[in-house]
Amino acid sequence: MGNNARNIAFWVVLFVLILALFNLFSNGQQSAASRQISYSDFIHRVDSGSVASARIDGEKVYITGKDNHSYYTIRPQGADVADKLLAKNVAVEVSPQQQSGFLSMLSLYLPFIILIGIWIFFMNRMQGGGKGGAMGFGKSRAKLLTEKQGRVTFDDVAGIDEAKEELEEIVEFLRNPQKFSRLGGKIPKGALLVGPPGTGKTLLARAIAGEAGVPFFTISGSDFVEMFVGVGASRVRDMFEQAKKNAPCIVFIDEIDAVGRHRGAGYGGGNDEREQTLNQLLVEMDGFEANEGVIILAATNRRDVLDPALLRPGRFDRQVTVPNPDIKGREKILTVHARKVPLGPDADMRIIARGTPGFSGADLANLVNEAALMAARVGRRFVTMEDFESAKDKVMMGAERRSMVLTADQKEKTAYHEAGHAVVGLTLPKCDPVYKATIIPRGGALGMVVSLPEIDRLNWHKSECEQKLAMTMAGKAAEILKYGSDEVSNGPAGDIQQASALARAMVLRWGMSEKVGDIDYAEAHEGYQGNAGGFSVSAHTKELIEEEVKRLIREGYDRAMAILTEKKDEWERLAEGLLEYETLTGEEIKRVMRGEPPHPGADEDDDGGGASVSVASIPKTKPKKPATPLEPKTT
Repeated sequence: MGNNARNIAFWVVLFVLILALFNLFSNGQQSAASRQISYSDFIHRVDSGSVASARIDGEKVYITGKDNHSYYTIRPQGADVADKLLAKNVAVEVSPQQQSGFLSMLSLYLPFIILIGIWIFFMNRMQGGGKGGAMGFGKSRAKLLTEKQGRVTFDDVAGIDEAKEELEEIVEFLRNPQKFSRLGGKIPKGALLVGPPGTGKTLLARAIAGEAGVPFFTISGSDFVEMFVGVGASRVRDMFEQAKKNAPCIVFIDEIDAVGRHRGAGYGGGNDEREQTLNQLLVEMDGFEANEGVIILAATNRRDVLDPALLRPGRFDRQVTVPNPDIKGREKILTVHARKVPLGPDADMRIIARGTPGFSGADLANLVNEAALMAARVGRRFVTMEDFESAKDKVMMGAERRSMVLTADQKEKTAYHEAGHAVVGLTLPKCDPVYKATIIPRGGALGMVVSLPEIDRLNWHKSECEQKLAMTMAGKAAEILKYGSDEVSNGPAGDIQQASALARAMVLRWGMSEKVGDIDYAEAHEGYQGNAGGFSVSAHTKELIEEEVKRLIREGYDRAMAILTEKKDEWERLAEGLLEYETLTGEEIKRVMRGEPPHPGADEDDDGGGASVSVASIPKTKPKKPATPLEPKTT
């Protein structure tokens, strides 16, 4: 209320000053419009009868001549001007005499007053959002969260049960501290939420705010740091003062790595503003004075850059990992996000969860939203499985670029390239099942083959990596086998990048090369903590590493070439099928490779003999996509 009153008073004073300045300028303009004459000249004009009217304003006499010209004169003190004018039948008007001292002072000091007022106004707005304007420069920007609408609880959090259980205990401690204190337990001073982007760290914090029933302050790590030294530390002090007044309470710092980075890594030394802010935060969390009843929650996806003093027990007692959800977690998350979406009878969250490995909670929320938008675009009243599949393809592979013009030669090369990936992937047993093959351009690719694991993959074995290299290099092998080495295109560029990254990881990090050995050379190869080259490595070792990487990729290429040569007929049929249908799913790919139509019952002989039909006999019309596509199976 005090802030509002000061703002209103400021605007009223500013308005009065502007009004006074306007009046002053108006009088000045009026004076400027009249020409001053001497008093003797004025008397002569009156005597000669050339004055039509006059206005007496204090010591000034404003005259209008019969020639419509205006002028004024200063009358001597005691001179009886009115009688002279009346004697000559001149119309006389008298204005009340005003004190000119105030106006004189106002005209002298008004510009300075206006400049000071403008300066105060901008200083008052300089820290927009901060408390107290210019005088509240060092005040905390933490907001007290009171969610009357859109309240989030633990029921809205799914897929991260272990993290939720640890934070539920903190909420229970705030609700019933005697349950733990009677056994000597102390409330945790802080909990750090660590995990990849989009896994639900901030959502967990909002759920705690909805469940705890205590004051909940929220602030971003970047809100502490300013360009002025000492401001961040002042804001930390003010935030903890507010928290102590409202204890027991929770303070949530989002993206704490903005202020909690490792000290000594910057260029400012001990006077660095960020480091001073961190020092103050460390003292407030666990310093000389205890902060009873104030729990600090923080979230980051860069735990590796945080200062060790911030991570020790007594400051952040718990480090809660919030990972990407597994298949059960994805199913629960999809169910939570699908509550507000009218689902069709064929929508199965379990199947969608199986086909989205590696998705975070934010990715799954986006998937449900995209499916709802696609259903609305075609005018459906509910969201079907087809909408979810289309949304999944869009999220994973990018939007279809059907307007892209491809020549018949480009389309054919793309079909043979992607058919090579699919055939090798289906032949090698340890490759992930082929989910879909398409030659419709999506994103930056002209076509692609998508493989999805049946379960969440937690580790890689050497044999699996070698088979994955073969599947990755199968596109280039297919182009060379079909068109010759002189006609190979730049299409395998992305495949070569993926194969190189995998082969280097096998050699440099995972110890999967007997010649290189079980030594982590990643730091030496890529640099470590800004020191290019990391530790010293001999030229012979570097050469050996490159030879092993080249060997692994070459063996994968030779393996893919051998498989495509052996299964040339199946590969040719699949390429022709992709040219006919553009997109084929897992089971459809297998049927086309056997020379059957992609869908059971299509183009069967009338005698029911079930004879195989070649791809060339597949009808040109593209079949309608089934509502529930078949899930890929292990070959």
